[in-house]
Amino acid sequence: MTKSTILFTALFVFSAVSLFAQPGVTTPSNGEPGKCYAKCLIPDEYETVTEKVEVAPAGVRYEIVPAKFKTVTEQVVATEGAKALETTPVEYETVTEQVVVKPETKKYTYVPATYETVTEKVMVKPESKKYVYVPAVYETVTEKVMVKPETKRLIPVPAKYETVTEQYVVREAYTKIEILEPQYKTVEEKVMTQPATTRWVKRTADENCLSADPNDCLVWCLVEVPATYKVVKKKVNIGCDGSGVANSGCIKEVQVPAKMGTRTKKVVKTPATYKEEIIPAEYKTITKKVIKTPATYKEEIIPAEYKTITKKVIKTPAKVVEEVIPAQYKTITKKVVKSAPATQEKAVAVEYTT
Repeated sequence: MTKSTILFTALFVFSAVSLFAQPGVTTPSNGEPGKCYAKCLIPDEYETVTEKVEVAPAGVRYEIVPAKFKTVTEQVVATEGAKALETTPVEYETVTEQVVVKPETKKYTYVPATYETVTEKVMVKPESKKYVYVPAVYETVTEKVMVKPETKRLIPVPAKYETVTEQYVVREAYTKIEILEPQYKTVEEKVMTQPATTRWVKRTADENCLSADPNDCLVWCLVEVPATYKVVKKKVNIGCDGSGVANSGCIKEVQVPAKMGTRTKKVVKTPATYKEEIIPAEYKTITKKVIKTPATYKEEIIPAEYKTITKKVIKTPAKVVEEVIPAQYKTITKKVVKSAPATQEKAVAVEYTT
């Protein structure tokens, strides 16, 4: 390697260290404690490659291929096929038939009605009903009637008393709560006065640094600063039962029984009430006229009245008699078509030529 190349490389490294190791340069946000960081410029690297480039794109070329011919012999139609129509003439025949000279008719003859004399019984006055008044029938009766109804009277009955001795509650039973003084013990506890942290410091990266400024040869290092502690003494509540739980067993419930007394008092043996007394009803005997049979109407039927009469009635009703007069015929001879004219289709063959 030449001297100029060595000098150029040394200058490049020096300029990179000077540029990225200056004081005040931003430190990495995700730095790890115990590691140092410096910004360096890495030069580009080049290499020679051989590649294939397109001179002309792919395309399509069209070439004309001349047609080929040959001579053939074939038949062609000289005269097209056709159809000819042949007409068949009408044929007649002579027939004999009967024709109506006078059609069938009907003749109507009127036949008058016939009568006879009869005797019959007819109602002059229909059956009817008549209502006849029947007066009421009375009788004299003796009966006992109430003058004053039965009543009730309430008579007061005074109460009866007796003297009894009984117990009574002077003071109700209750629950008394006693609070005891908890026990304490002295314990030592390690208390953090300052938590662990990290800080950035400058350190020399290379002892053979060529820069005239010492700061250019420094790098930033993230250093751990340990936490600081101190030991303190304090009293701890271990409860009244020594379980170690604060105030445990310090509240005690004491059941205080009720206080009873004896007293004498007058009580009702039989309560006051009322006695019911019935006063019987008062009656008297009276005589009065009462209806034995009430007035009414009696239905009477009046029979119908009839009389005998003689009258003329139709024995046979008038009618019209229908008489049929037969039709009259005669025989005639006439010429009729036996077969109608017809047209028959005949095919004409096709003619070919070569």
